Amino acid sequence: MVPADPDNPEQRARRQIDAMLIAAGWDVQDRAAMNLAAAPGVAIREFQTSAGPADYLLFLGNLLVGVVEAKKAGVTLSSIEAQTRDYAAKAPKPLQVPVRPLPFLYESTGVETWFTNGLDPDPTARRVFAFHQPEALRAWLDAELDRRAGKPGAPAAPTLKGRMRLAPALNTAGMWPAQIRAVQNLEASFREGRPRALVQMATGSGKTFTAISSIYRLVKEGGAKRVLFLVDRGNLGRQALKEFQAYTTPDDGRKFTELYNVTNLTHNRVDPVNKVVITTIQRLYSILKGEESFDDALEEGSAFTGSGSALVREPPPVAYNPLLPPEFFDVVVVDECHRSIYALWRQVLEYFDASLVGLTATPAKHTYAFFHKNVVSEYTHTHAVRDRVNVPFQVYEIRTRVTEGGAMVVAEPDTVVGKRDRATREVRWEALDEDLTYAASQVDRSVVVPDQIRTVIRELRAKMFTEIFPGRTEIPKTLIFAKSDDHAEDILRILREEWPLSNEAAVKVTYKPEREVGDAKRKSASHKPEELIQAFRNSYNPRVAVTVDMIATGTDIKPLECVVFLRSVKSRGLFEQMKGRGVRVIPDADFQAVTPDAKHKTHFVVVDCVGVMEEQKADPPLDRERGISFPKLLELVRAGNRDEDVLATLAARLDRMDRRLSPVQKEQIEAASGGVPLRELVAGILDRLDPDAEDARARQMTGLPDGAEVTEAQVQAAQAALREEAAAPIAYDPGSSARRCWRSARPRRSPSTW
Repeated sequence: MVPADPDNPEQRARRQIDAMLIAAGWDVQDRAAMNLAAAPGVAIREFQTSAGPADYLLFLGNLLVGVVEAKKAGVTLSSIEAQTRDYAAKAPKPLQVPVRPLPFLYESTGVETWFTNGLDPDPTARRVFAFHQPEALRAWLDAELDRRAGKPGAPAAPTLKGRMRLAPALNTAGMWPAQIRAVQNLEASFREGRPRALVQMATGSGKTFTAISSIYRLVKEGGAKRVLFLVDRGNLGRQALKEFQAYTTPDDGRKFTELYNVTNLTHNRVDPVNKVVITTIQRLYSILKGEESFDDALEEGSAFTGSGSALVREPPPVAYNPLLPPEFFDVVVVDECHRSIYALWRQVLEYFDASLVGLTATPAKHTYAFFHKNVVSEYTHTHAVRDRVNVPFQVYEIRTRVTEGGAMVVAEPDTVVGKRDRATREVRWEALDEDLTYAASQVDRSVVVPDQIRTVIRELRAKMFTEIFPGRTEIPKTLIFAKSDDHAEDILRILREEWPLSNEAAVKVTYKPEREVGDAKRKSASHKPEELIQAFRNSYNPRVAVTVDMIATGTDIKPLECVVFLRSVKSRGLFEQMKGRGVRVIPDADFQAVTPDAKHKTHFVVVDCVGVMEEQKADPPLDRERGISFPKLLELVRAGNRDEDVLATLAARLDRMDRRLSPVQKEQIEAASGGVPLRELVAGILDRLDPDAEDARARQMTGLPDGAEVTEAQVQAAQAALREEAAAPIAYDPGSSARRCWRSARPRRSPSTW
């Protein structure tokens, strides 16, 4: 017995553990006052076993099911797991013990608590925020007792981990290869009991579809009682709900939402009947705090872009909520893994005793660290282009002297400048007392230069149909990224004037409406931004949308062909997300319905007006030698050029050709190239330019094991071999039939467009 000394560290730990057990619904009793009928779950202090007195024994009614070993704060709890197991194995025999050894084992200091579920295959301790409620242990126990008794409908195993080990093979109907690999690898992670897993898939490659496919399996085969699907913005939650509603189950044929309840929370009550709960992490925190309501407006700003939850600077303290206990969800899926989730909000995620699954196209170092480097899918943009899941991109640069180096306004007697109020946008003109010098970084933030915006807009219009999209006559669907809502407003007004475009053709899509009186009543106003996004996605108008961050991440605009950066971006991850708005493929008929003068979406163009590609040291496009014609590229390769840029550009041109050709033309090329389809030629080149392939080939050539360091010389030798293989189908064609076929089959466009 621990002496009743309030200053004793172990006694302080006992008081904290008592409080935690009581909060979770356990009735904590001394052995002398034992009454197992007092509550559904009873914790008895200092109960004697043949291994000595256990700090706490846990009873469900008359059934002894678990043990808690208490230690003072600071003790490393892994060192006492053997002691806990000893108590579990030597539980008093006269008592009703349905499972021996006792299945539910805890070690706790009151500050740190670890739990081992002995009903799991290969039981492994895991850290938990709090003790489980008695009802949770009862559900696990009943599942095991029903399984042992062979009751009809009993689960094959009592826990998610055990059931996933017995799950049938994945039904791959309707899935892309990358999605199949991701789901299979994720299920392997669940079978191994890994607590966290990261799914990295390129934008537009179906991350949400992949996640829903996995969730369906976890619910149906794994018996997951509930799944939490977390987003960081309200519109992404609404978009996720639509994808659940559209998902057709591969074996049953019904929609997911016909089989299971799915909800996107618009209030602060979580109904246990729902199998999938979609919400923002901001609202979830509000629920955990016990707040009755939450302002919907706080869900609309993305934490990735410095608004919404990113405005909160202190880590939110998380307290136990008996209405939403840590065991409420079995799986937590974190969509679009943004950086704030891993710093500011990680306490909210770690509250739940659930497997964490992250979805992202652009993981950073902290992302890998949070998910314990358990990456179950690595599927890049280049992989997605190879598989025709993405379209490739090109880069077109527009620079002005002001955006490069700033400028100076000279103070002269008649020089006046306008000063605009940030809140009201009212402009007040004042004489300039002294020269005004401003840097490039101040442009469109503290200093507004309308002429600079006008110059860029005019240049973009002048080059749109000659250099950026040669031969086109209608403005492609274009998205312009601005620095702020005020900047977006300035761009919109100048854009409508210079191109010129109607209110319906050019819109602003932000969280704030257009400022002009009456605009909120017109279709062009941003008072209902999701309606504008829907129109931008599915209708002819709008042709151009100006945004700050609302379409920066997660929003699907398949017909988009032109992404214009009129702002710099500090985060590489955010830049890749913004750039990725243009990567999505679209069926020809759907594309032509909104852009009638184009037949196919073969690529998209990043128009860089501020040097963001260089600033972010972004991966270059595949088409890196735009000034070299297609015949010249073929000649260079046949002449022995194995430069990475040349081969990547060749792959990009062949890919674009393949997306444009008719089935008959593709058959002609396949016949002329010895039976190799263009698509396979593209994949062969891109696969052999992959750094992972170079590393693997270097190890293969030298016989090095996986852990050994590969030298630069060995990598270069592997590169040379792989690039030679990539070029071989084109470089060593003994006849000219392929060249004739390519020349006759390609559409009538100038060589520079290839």
